[in-house]
Amino acid sequence: MSHSLVTMSYIVATILFIFSLSGLSNQETARRGNYYGMLGMAIAIIATALSASVTSYAILIVALLIGGAIGAKAALKVEMTQMPELVAIMHSLVGMAAVLVGYANFMDASTSLSGVEKNIHEVEIYVGILIGAVTFSGSVIAFGKLSERISGKPMLLPARHWLNLGLLVLAIILGRMFLQQTETGGGTFPLLLMTVIALAFGVHMVMAIGGADMPVVVSMLNSYSGWAAAATGFMLSNDLLIVTGALVGSSGAILSYIMCRAMNRNFISVIAGGFGTSGGEAAVVEGEVTPISADETAQLLLDAKNIMIIPGYGMAVAQAQHTVNEITKLLRDKGKKVGFGIHPVAGRMPGHMNVLLAEAKVPYDIVYEMDEINEEWGHVDVSIVIGANDIVNPSALDDPNSPIAGMPVLECWKGETTVVLKRSMASGYAGVGNPLFVLENTRMLFGDANATMQSVLKALKG
Repeated sequence: MSHSLVTMSYIVATILFIFSLSGLSNQETARRGNYYGMLGMAIAIIATALSASVTSYAILIVALLIGGAIGAKAALKVEMTQMPELVAIMHSLVGMAAVLVGYANFMDASTSLSGVEKNIHEVEIYVGILIGAVTFSGSVIAFGKLSERISGKPMLLPARHWLNLGLLVLAIILGRMFLQQTETGGGTFPLLLMTVIALAFGVHMVMAIGGADMPVVVSMLNSYSGWAAAATGFMLSNDLLIVTGALVGSSGAILSYIMCRAMNRNFISVIAGGFGTSGGEAAVVEGEVTPISADETAQLLLDAKNIMIIPGYGMAVAQAQHTVNEITKLLRDKGKKVGFGIHPVAGRMPGHMNVLLAEAKVPYDIVYEMDEINEEWGHVDVSIVIGANDIVNPSALDDPNSPIAGMPVLECWKGETTVVLKRSMASGYAGVGNPLFVLENTRMLFGDANATMQSVLKALKG
């Protein structure tokens, strides 16, 4: 394929990627956005494979078959509850790819660059490996936390911010040494040492972050993986990879910023790591809970006029979204006003609950963001909290020592009655007790969310 045709294919792929991001910004067009992205990536792969830069087709075909098989298996096997950790581990692969490409470029003796061009290329290699290593190790730790192989509690080392600053300064010093040594054919030692430091920084950065803030971490690592891909594009002189990486990096950063605002977190502290943590002790929740049965819950719903459902990660685990949708349709047929309140960080990745509800075919027009409904709780008769904890925790507003202090939450306790569905009284992912459970107007419906909602549905039909 001629160079001009490859360039044209890359331009078409870039346009499709932009359309994909635009489509993914809205629930109603998200499926179309995915199709645009798939088509753009197919064009990019085919154009690259047919370009003059590819000569070893046997290796390329084997790599495509292996990668395609892994991707297909993951798509067929992974449950929606496992999507956050899947996204995190996929980010780690992008980071590792940047590291490997960087070292391959560094060891490539056929490069004929000189002068300023050579210096620029070496900076690209150094920065690409740095970003890639941070992305790789940080994403692996995020995977461990999201899959609960690693505790969700933050690991707060003494003087951790000074440690991060020291690692950054050391990386800059090693970068200078690297550039100086490459003039005489060296540079291997500072590059290897920087890689180790970057890997350690990625581990420390994510280990210092608590479970409640993990959705923002996933978004931020998405941004890092984009910049790692862009750095890889510079090393390979691939325009499409540069543009695609920049799109992913910038959109991930914007999403992280939006989520930080929704959680009352400082954007700069996200990048530094260890944000959203408190040095004090969270208040102990005292009081007795008031249990309720499925039949009593059904009667509450029948007596109510305005009902709000708040889904959380527990709904995803129980796969209760389809049952919840059936209940919603039944109640709306009876003339009830039913809505869904979605917190920006509900679940364990951005948009997790929106995807679940879309899968169950819940109408888009009754799904509301936190800002749309937090002024309306006084008009809500019954709130149903399904497997959510931290996003409906009053201590975020009134306990300055809480790890989630300052985070805006869905203030469902301001409604007439709140019914909370939980398996047990265990704390949420952030490990924080919830005073909501012991309030006078709160009722606890214990058990598996899907089985419990099936019982409520049966009672409503009876």
